[in-house]
Amino acid sequence: MARVLSIDYGNKRVGLAVTDPFQMIATRLATVSAEEIWKYLSDYFEREPVELVLVGYPKQMNNQPSEAIRYINPFLKKFQIQYPTMPIQLMDERFSSKMAFQTMIDAGVKKKDRQNKATIDGVSATIILQSYLEGKKFLK
Repeated sequence: MARVLSIDYGNKRVGLAVTDPFQMIATRLATVSAEEIWKYLSDYFEREPVELVLVGYPKQMNNQPSEAIRYINPFLKKFQIQYPTMPIQLMDERFSSKMAFQTMIDAGVKKKDRQNKATIDGVSATIILQSYLEGKKFLK
């Protein structure tokens, strides 16, 4: 079985998470700069089989896309050009950063480490992926 990769794309940083090959566990993979994402993805796709890429897509409370889509949509367009056969699924990432921050508090992460936005982005990608996996359980 191939992995599922989750991307929490931001203007400065990109959080990444991945499943195990059996798609049971979501694990934080990395946080890279937005400028380095294409090289990182290229290297990762060479090393690991991936069957689906989830991309966090922020929405507002009224279910309309947030202003962040102005830099996420160009990323999605370029991704589809670079990897035309790779399936992409958009995931509502509403509150994922807040949930990531609370998860770090609950896990006892020190205040200084919780202020590291790279850590928050990676945990957010993991939460997005875990939500997908949980939803998949209910569809079976």
